[in-house]
Amino acid sequence: MSRNNNSIFSCLIKKGLCIIFLINTTIVLAQLRGKMDAIYSGTPWFDQNGKIVSAHAANIIKDKGKFYLFGEAHSDDSNAFAGFNCYSSKDLYNWKFERIALPVQKSSKLGTNSVGERVKVMKNPKTKEYVMFMHADSITYKNQFVGYATSKTIIGPYEFKGPLLFNGKPIKKWDMGTFQDTDGSGYILIHGGEIYKLSDDYKSVVEQINPNMTSGFESPTMLKKDGLYYLIGSNLSSWERNDNYYYTSNLIKGPWISRGLIAPEGSLTWNSQATFVLPIEGTKDTTYMFMGDRWSFPKQASSATYVWQPLIISGTSLSMPTYQEAWQINIGTGIATPIKTGDITIENTDKQIHYTGNWKHQNNGDSSSESKSDEKDASFSIQFSGQQIAFYSYVGVENGYAKIVFSNKKGKIILTSLIDMYSKSPLSTPVFRSPLLNKDDYKLTVYVTGERPNWSDKRKTIYGSIGNFVSLDKITIKN
Repeated sequence: MSRNNNSIFSCLIKKGLCIIFLINTTIVLAQLRGKMDAIYSGTPWFDQNGKIVSAHAANIIKDKGKFYLFGEAHSDDSNAFAGFNCYSSKDLYNWKFERIALPVQKSSKLGTNSVGERVKVMKNPKTKEYVMFMHADSITYKNQFVGYATSKTIIGPYEFKGPLLFNGKPIKKWDMGTFQDTDGSGYILIHGGEIYKLSDDYKSVVEQINPNMTSGFESPTMLKKDGLYYLIGSNLSSWERNDNYYYTSNLIKGPWISRGLIAPEGSLTWNSQATFVLPIEGTKDTTYMFMGDRWSFPKQASSATYVWQPLIISGTSLSMPTYQEAWQINIGTGIATPIKTGDITIENTDKQIHYTGNWKHQNNGDSSSESKSDEKDASFSIQFSGQQIAFYSYVGVENGYAKIVFSNKKGKIILTSLIDMYSKSPLSTPVFRSPLLNKDDYKLTVYVTGERPNWSDKRKTIYGSIGNFVSLDKITIKN
């Protein structure tokens, strides 16, 4: 994604997509050791140390029976390069932080005053070396190029090598992705649909095999099934989310045929932007997992979340027709299944929920209702006995930030976070889910902060929320 200077917010604006739901998630106590039993989209994930999983614009590769997730680390102050993180998992639900695979460089084009994005790692089948690719740039986004780094081990540390060269020159582009074909050939994908073939050792480019074929088409990613290639990208819409679309071809060099959207029109790709598609190959089936980002501005480190969904593929049709809030994948068989949690549902008007301050309780004209307030420090809370709690908000254009405080029966704070309930398209969706903890008594309190997300693009157009409301639709509890 391209970025532009923004004097209003003293940081840089990212061109492409924005869906902001969770802001400033912070683990207060290291004692949080919850596990997850499924893939939950749009809510924060926590590693083995109880810290937020920070791996955006990511990819996953499987190596020696484990999945390795590489993604952008962030700060909440700017888009300056903060390193690329590496996590590992055996089930795709629970993630172990391994290390900062590529840290901020002391003196290079990925130093403290630079940008590093869209990290992707592939294992070279001939050299057995791990090669990392990224969009590198100056902090002002005026010296962009595709860079690379290498490592003998999958978790690194990786050694930054500088620009990836084609005909002796850097590829001076922004959003990029990678694709490894079934024959081991490696490719760099560029916004606009450009495709470059890598050398045998993945350390240079030998050919541009597909030229720019469309405007925009950011965050390119590709998959291949039954000999057919699918190329996915997104529109340009600043941080605001949009409907991603795709092309197909029998040959990676084209010609490419436009096939339309990958999710229902207006769903804005289920409020996400494509970053990678992971084939999960098993003994009975292969599930192709769409990996998307819910970018969050400006507090990307603490707020941005992930949307991972199983794709339905049939011939030239590639789609995610329904949004799976929770689903499971059998790593052995490769079969994905939606799950019904069986959680207890507590509606927003239930007497178990205690409100302080001014709250308006209203029906939204469909199957959902909400309680909402924009009074600073107004709150709602619930005491419960169980293993896990989640809550749904009716997110919309007038919504702002909420602060969560999650504590045990002794009143000791386990977790605190900020949630952003803004969305361009109103809908009811889960915005927070705790890890599975020991069954016990807990308390969840949610406060109105009186703040809201806003941002601007290079044309000084203001985006984001027009209000500070905090909304509650319902709460679910797992016993």
